[in-house]
Amino acid sequence: MKLIVGLGNPGSEYAGTRHNVGFSVIDRLARRFAPDAAPKSKFAGLLTDAEIGGEKCILLKPTTFMNLSGRSVLEALQFFKLEASKDLLVIVDDLALPCGSIRLRPDGSSGGHNGLTDIGLKLGSNYWARLRIGIDLPGRIPQSDYVLGKFSPDQQPLADASMTEAAQAAEVWASKGLQEAMNRFNTKATRGAAIDSNNSHSTKETT
Repeated sequence: MKLIVGLGNPGSEYAGTRHNVGFSVIDRLARRFAPDAAPKSKFAGLLTDAEIGGEKCILLKPTTFMNLSGRSVLEALQFFKLEASKDLLVIVDDLALPCGSIRLRPDGSSGGHNGLTDIGLKLGSNYWARLRIGIDLPGRIPQSDYVLGKFSPDQQPLADASMTEAAQAAEVWASKGLQEAMNRFNTKATRGAAIDSNNSHSTKETT
């Protein structure tokens, strides 16, 4: 069994925002692999059971707001008796990657992302896979406004393509493992190796 978590903020006002790309990827996976399943409210989140490549998977969208995501992830891991280091994939937005690119990593720092920070604190470890989706740097726009805003018309096609690709990468991770997914999808990134952002996300509850 695998746990695939997409990070975001609950509520219609956040739907389609840059910070909610994790939710969008989970929705894509659910439509493909569990089209008839209704999400269940559990573990402080919305949970969908799916089978991906013969592997039973739990698709989870924490509804705690971004910077409290760790509670939902920890509860799910404990309930299903899963090991974060081999059974968990977290899908998240990344300011340090260009829009249109994705990057898989087996572990690492939060890069200033409050959702990843809280998961690391709750789990007591950063040794779990994360799939980062590039949303670009904000330029002159305040960072908190940028991540909570929607993609520009120029960015949207790139973002849609990267979220589709991220869903494919999550499928390979679940069915064939992290190394295979990294080999296939990290080579497609458009800006060298992934780097952690040194710019902390806003300390607002939603980020």
